[in-house]
Amino acid sequence: MMACGSPSTEVVDEFEKLVIRMNPPRVTVDNTSDMTATLVKVDSANKYGTLLEVVQVLTDLKLTIKRAYISSDGEWFMDVFHVVDQEGNKLYDGQVIDRIELSLGAGSLSFRAPPESSPSSVEAAAETTTTAIELIGKDRPGLLSEVFAVLADLKCNVVSSEVWTHGARVAALVHVTDAATLAAIDDAARLDTVKRLLRHLLRGTARATVPSASSASRPRSGATAAHAPRRLHQMMRDDRERRERDGAGGEEGRGGGGAVVEVVECKERGYTLVNVRCRDRAKLLFDTVCTLTDLRYVVFHGTVIAEGDEAYQEYYIRHLDDSPITSGDDRRRLARCLEAAIQRRNTEGLRLELCCEDRVGLLSDVTRIFREHGLSVTHAEVTTRGAQAANVFYVVDASGEPVTAQAVEAVRAEIGEQVLFVREDAGGVNTGGGGGPRSPPGRDGRRSLGNMIRSRSEKFLYNLGLIRSCS
Repeated sequence: MMACGSPSTEVVDEFEKLVIRMNPPRVTVDNTSDMTATLVKVDSANKYGTLLEVVQVLTDLKLTIKRAYISSDGEWFMDVFHVVDQEGNKLYDGQVIDRIELSLGAGSLSFRAPPESSPSSVEAAAETTTTAIELIGKDRPGLLSEVFAVLADLKCNVVSSEVWTHGARVAALVHVTDAATLAAIDDAARLDTVKRLLRHLLRGTARATVPSASSASRPRSGATAAHAPRRLHQMMRDDRERRERDGAGGEEGRGGGGAVVEVVECKERGYTLVNVRCRDRAKLLFDTVCTLTDLRYVVFHGTVIAEGDEAYQEYYIRHLDDSPITSGDDRRRLARCLEAAIQRRNTEGLRLELCCEDRVGLLSDVTRIFREHGLSVTHAEVTTRGAQAANVFYVVDASGEPVTAQAVEAVRAEIGEQVLFVREDAGGVNTGGGGGPRSPPGRDGRRSLGNMIRSRSEKFLYNLGLIRSCS
């Protein structure tokens, strides 16, 4: 039997592997060059997707990227990231630094090893077996409560979940096990029942995807779970574009978190120039790089700068086939996709954290109490660490307005004031005020690289050719 794939592709893959073995990645963590941030420098043989994987690792380690300088022309990838911890401090914890070097070093990234063995997650969790459920459809108050109630009734234990809402649409990725065995659910009839009931909850507005019995028992490691945000971006983008084709309209942007995205030709250098200006928040760089990568664009040069509460990003990109974007429709599509990716992650509402002993049906009970007190969940991150549940919810009232203090106190009294906490969100919650980003200095409100290069380090990188201006 002939092997799948063309011989030329196999030769290219083997050559790339040889180049990587001869030039293993070099990772340097520098705490002396910058007074306010730790520099993470990554030099490696280049391959499509390298930038996204590096940004994914830094994001999973809960680091904030304040500045980034990207250069990947030719066969070499050379990036510098200025990072701080969640408190805005430089990295002095030796364990965190070791994790950076281990996660980004030789043999670590997934294109150097099978994806399931890539340690890109923060937690060094043992491999577990779960069943993944994908939901996408029209959002409404109480929907999440109903979803978790159905899963509890069907004896499904929720191990982890991430839920996003944007523009009256909801997307959820839920990992479950059998409540009795804590293993993946592999009974075909039971999986069909799960799918049927969840589709009924969505009321025909979209899809509930449950794996077949043969694939449901496939092992899923902590590294796989770490890519939930990328999958949710893909789900919501595909849903928006499908609805646009059907004439139903796409995601509607929220006020207060708007992004200004420009996609223009840069003919003299053979690139397409992408400018992004928006309110800064955690995971912003991941969202933009993820979108560019999944749309099959390659970032050759780029600069990312966060100043105060605003972020400025500039990328020089080409198609994966090394051609710039020549179609006006393609440029408009890319701009819309970037705007949507940024806006759908602008978490809206009051942040509540639930930390308690995990049990089957916990999420069903908690979200039922939310619903009974008029709270609607806009975003949720559900994780299980051993026997402990560590869950984060962003809530508004049923009409989308901020929740009242009385409602919050009533919910805490019923769930438990010692396990449910109100937290200030350091990641840039969109509270609905203040409008979009302010216009930065520069001609016509644009923030070009020529205007952004000011500090010695930026000028140094510019002179080395790591930053190129089209202005």
